[in-house]
Amino acid sequence: MKNLQPSSVWSHFSTLCEIPRSSYHEAALRQHLIEWAHVRGIEHSVDAAGNLILKKPASPGCSGRPGVIMQGHLDMVCQANSGTLHDFEKDPIRTLVRDGWVIAENTTLGADNGIGVALALAALEQPGLLHPPLEVLLTVNEESGMDGARGLAPGTLQGKTLINLDTEEWGHFYLGCAGGVDVEVQHDCAQEEIPPGYALVQLEVAGLRGGHSGIDIHLGRGNAIKLLAEALRDLAVHSDLRLVALHGGTARNAIPREAFAVCALPAALAASLDEWVQHRHAAWQQRFAGADANVAFTFTPDDKPVGKAVALAERDRMLAFLDVAVNGVTRESDEFPGVTDTSSNLGVVALEDGKFRATFKVRSLHDARADALADKLIAHAQGFLLHAWKEGAYPGWTPNPASPMLALCQRVYTEQYGQPASLQVIHAGLECGLLAASHPHLDMISFGPDIRGAHAPGERVEIESVARCWTLLQGVLHALARA
Repeated sequence: MKNLQPSSVWSHFSTLCEIPRSSYHEAALRQHLIEWAHVRGIEHSVDAAGNLILKKPASPGCSGRPGVIMQGHLDMVCQANSGTLHDFEKDPIRTLVRDGWVIAENTTLGADNGIGVALALAALEQPGLLHPPLEVLLTVNEESGMDGARGLAPGTLQGKTLINLDTEEWGHFYLGCAGGVDVEVQHDCAQEEIPPGYALVQLEVAGLRGGHSGIDIHLGRGNAIKLLAEALRDLAVHSDLRLVALHGGTARNAIPREAFAVCALPAALAASLDEWVQHRHAAWQQRFAGADANVAFTFTPDDKPVGKAVALAERDRMLAFLDVAVNGVTRESDEFPGVTDTSSNLGVVALEDGKFRATFKVRSLHDARADALADKLIAHAQGFLLHAWKEGAYPGWTPNPASPMLALCQRVYTEQYGQPASLQVIHAGLECGLLAASHPHLDMISFGPDIRGAHAPGERVEIESVARCWTLLQGVLHALARA
């Protein structure tokens, strides 16, 4: 990557790929950037929430201009394909360049939001760049709940305008984003001994594309947890299925690609599941022919000793809950055609030793609708005698089409590319909503390069669009210095 252009941006991104930075584990990267800033005489501080703030004085003659903030987050979503040996707390991200894209084939790449961070760092050290006073806000734990932005104290930032570098479609200026809230569901299941003459099998749903639970939720991709619950519920109707364990998904903000269940069945049936599995697999292949053609469904005999399973009544309640719980798009936007307004993603499920847990990510362009859908999910869970509650709510970012920052950015974009950028809102949780709550004076805009497959293995970023972003960012900073 260090041979790509612009070299300063790709050099920083290469470094970010070398330093593991999962949510709650950004300390090593933050310390590296503190040392990097110290060597260059860039003012740096870490706030009580763990966010890194870098400051650089204005170019000569521009000190009277209002300051500008560039903002991104240090952490990344960590997902790997089954069978890929990768420790996200120790191993660097393995990248390759193919057909104009930088790709991580078997893991997430971290272009979300490593490219945004790299752009901001490159701007801080770019020689000869004309700019107003600069602040760079690099938040922590964005992917796990926006803890960094949530903990930013009012008055921490001095700039008047903010450029968020965390969107993923070049040629668009983003003016608003969805807010969100998590719904947690838990239950301690009664267990009972599995009868004699039963054998264990493992059922697995895999091969799905997954993706970002906001920007990809409208694509009709399969949710591995939902598919497995559907299959298990069907099998329970036609056999004496005993449910031992269940696992699916790894993050509430990623569409689950894989899910697994350990079940006990009468030994004769356990040895002859092929026909049922093949029938279900064929039905899914037809159902997801366009969106998730590689869906796979398999079973494997498990030779572990037969022990306990959840009680049959508990099994039926859990599977019915998972099967019919709201998942996917529930409303399209009235104001922005083609944009999802409200959605739910069943992101994680676990059942082990009778302890059941499920997590949903609910999003909406209208905070009241996110809250209402979360309440509906809670009521649904309570109807099955499960404990459920909301947590981690964050506000959306309300669009301001009259934004002076938007007008300036459109002027620069048109000068560079001959036509204005399109305007958009994103069905994902940018930190702008929380930043607007703590710093209501900020005039904000968001843009970024083309990133595909964020939050899923195979994530990639287009090289040319990164170069265009870099050109645009420099032009915007120059214009702000001269405004």
